[in-house]
Amino acid sequence: MLSGKTILLIIAGGVAAFKSLDLIRRLKDQGATVRCVLTKGGEAFVTPLSVSALSEEKVYTDIFSLTDEAEMGHIRLSREADLLLVAPATADIMAKMAAGLAMDLATTTLLATDKPVMVAPAMNVRMWEHAATQANVATLASRGVLFAGPVEGNMACGEYGFGRMSEVSDIVAAVIHQFKDEPEKADRPLTGVRAMVTSGPTHEAIDPVRYIANRSSGKQGHAIAAALAALGAETILISGPTALPDPTGMTIVHVESALEMLAACEAGLPADIVVCAAAVSDWRVASQADQKMKKDGGGPPDLVLTENPDILKTLSAPSPTRPGLMIGFAAETQNVVENARAKIIRKQCDWILANDVSPDSGVFGGDLNTIHFIDADRAEAWPKMSKQDVAARLAAQIVHHVIGDERGGQDGD
Repeated sequence: MLSGKTILLIIAGGVAAFKSLDLIRRLKDQGATVRCVLTKGGEAFVTPLSVSALSEEKVYTDIFSLTDEAEMGHIRLSREADLLLVAPATADIMAKMAAGLAMDLATTTLLATDKPVMVAPAMNVRMWEHAATQANVATLASRGVLFAGPVEGNMACGEYGFGRMSEVSDIVAAVIHQFKDEPEKADRPLTGVRAMVTSGPTHEAIDPVRYIANRSSGKQGHAIAAALAALGAETILISGPTALPDPTGMTIVHVESALEMLAACEAGLPADIVVCAAAVSDWRVASQADQKMKKDGGGPPDLVLTENPDILKTLSAPSPTRPGLMIGFAAETQNVVENARAKIIRKQCDWILANDVSPDSGVFGGDLNTIHFIDADRAEAWPKMSKQDVAARLAAQIVHHVIGDERGGQDGD
C-alpha cells in the first residue's frame, strides 16, 4: 500500500528505538523505500549497521560529512522523501523541532523540509505530561505535524502512563492513512514539477534605517505560489518584505534586497518553472552608509545609485540550468502591451504578464489585476479579476504547457 513512497525515518535516542528496526521492516513490507537518519542518541540504542541492513540503504548520521553532503545533503534528503517520520520522537527532539533549531542532521533536515512530518512520541509519563512538552506538542500540531501516539502502558523505567511509543503496526497504519488522504494525481497535475516564484518588493538600504522601495504588496506572487503548490508542484517562494502571512505547503525564503533575491533564486535552481512576480528595485545605493545619516543643515545628501541585477534576464539567459519555462511580469504605466512585447525579447523569457500600474489603475498593492498575457505569438487581454483568479488562470496555462510538453508538443500542439 506504500508502493512508490519514500519514507525518511529519523531515529532519535530512546529505549523505544529498538522498535524502529521492526518499523523499517514493516514499512518495506508495504512497498515503501525507507531511508534513515540516526541521531547520536539513537546510535546508543541501535547501530547504523543494523539499520542499514534492514533498510538496504545507506544510513545518514553526520551533517558535517562532506561525502554525505555531496551525495545526499540534508535538503535533498527531505526533498526526495514523501513523508518524514520521527520514531521514536523524544521530548528533546520535539522541543528542538518546536523551537526551530538545527543542531544536527536530523533537526536540520526537519527544519529544511516542506513535506509532511509525522512523529511517534516516546518518553516517560512525567516528561509527556510536563507543561513544556505539552506546549511543544501544541506548537507542532498547529504547524501541521502529524502525531502517531503516544499510548498508555508500561514503560522501561517501571512507571505506567501515557508516553509509551505506539505499536509498530499502529504507526504503519497511520502512515498508510496519511497517504490514503492524498488527492489523486488528476487533481495535482504538476506533481513532480519544481516551481520557483519571486514575490513582493525589495528594500535597498541607504543606511541602517532608510531604504529605497516600491508599493508592491506581494499579493500576486504569493497567490501564484499557492496556486502552483495546490496543483502539486514542489514550490519555492522567494519573498521580499511583505505584510502577508507565509503560505503553507511550500519552501519560503525571505530576502530583503535584489542581490539577496538573485542569490536565493540561483540557489533554488534547477527548476522547471520560474515566475518572476517580484517588483525588484531597478537601483540601489552604490555605497550604503554604516550609520544613520544625519541632517546637518547642509541640504540632502548626494545619493549615487547603481543598477541592480536583472533577475528575470539573468535566469532566462541560455545556460544548462535555465528553467524550461521562464515567466516575467511587466508593471507598466503607459503603452502596456508595446513595452511588454519589447521586454519579452530583451529579457529572453517565454511569457510576460503585463499589467497597468498607473496611479488611476488602483492595481499596485490592491486586490485586483488586469493582465495582458503575452508570449512569442500572441497578446491576450484578460478581464479585470482578483489576484487569486489571475494566479489560477496562470496556473491553468502552466498545466496546459506542461501536459503539452509531456505529449510531445508545447501547449498541446
